[in-house]
Amino acid sequence: MKALLLIAHGSRRQQSNDEVVVLAEKLKKNSAGQYDIIHAGFLELAETLIPDGIKKCVDDGATSIVVLPYFLNSGRHVIEDIPEIVNATKPLYPEADIKIAPHLGASELMMDLLISSANSTR
Repeated sequence: MKALLLIAHGSRRQQSNDEVVVLAEKLKKNSAGQYDIIHAGFLELAETLIPDGIKKCVDDGATSIVVLPYFLNSGRHVIEDIPEIVNATKPLYPEADIKIAPHLGASELMMDLLISSANSTR
């Protein structure tokens, strides 16, 4: 089974963390069956942390996990921290193929999203 683990930074502000969890729920409804399992996880400051999110995916039956960094820029967290955490966690689940997708800001769809968002001003 294929899983998507949406990773955000994490915040001391619970409402911000809840928004990421709600986004993961929306992804479940809108992924058109591309992923059997979708969970949210966090780099720090919030539950569920990345290793726990990977475990949750595997416990739910995932054999393939795509870790999607919900970050706009390729800062230290995207370039170093997330890969280090994922790579340290991979050996715990040799039965799962775990890959990291490019961060959200690297998507070619970003230009359309920015323009669409700017055009929807109130």
